[in-house]
Amino acid sequence: MTDYENAINVMKELFGRDYQFALSTAKNNIPSSRYVDTYFDGESFYVVTHMLSQKAVEIADNPNVSLCCQKMHAFSGQAKNIGHPLNPENAEIRSALIKAFEPWYFNHNNEADENMCYIKINPTVGFFHKDGIGYKIDFTEKTVKAFPFAFDTVLMGES
Repeated sequence: MTDYENAINVMKELFGRDYQFALSTAKNNIPSSRYVDTYFDGESFYVVTHMLSQKAVEIADNPNVSLCCQKMHAFSGQAKNIGHPLNPENAEIRSALIKAFEPWYFNHNNEADENMCYIKINPTVGFFHKDGIGYKIDFTEKTVKAFPFAFDTVLMGES
């Protein structure tokens, strides 16, 4: 197994479930961020949303996005609306998203709404860590640099 394949396996372990990230988009060079639930399938991150949401509208105009979280995991990439969950080409990812988001998927999403959609985020670069190892990854070149990394940031609660 290559270092890149190993890093992808670590990512699947970390993010191949319901994982919250702040998703940043931009309109007219003004950034906008919000927390979203994501799922990583081994190649891409997925978000369930509505085509008229601010994030979907901004992604339609500018596909450059970033994901980050308090644990310092961060990714940049290209996002694309891949359409309605019931589109035949989305059947496989729909099954995975329903399973990953099982506690809330049908309570918060109306598949009868023609504007419901999935956003696919293809990361280009990123950083994540697990078990004392940091990974700086380039998805385009399929390279990774692994190095010792201690996550020692003190996370503060809301005041």
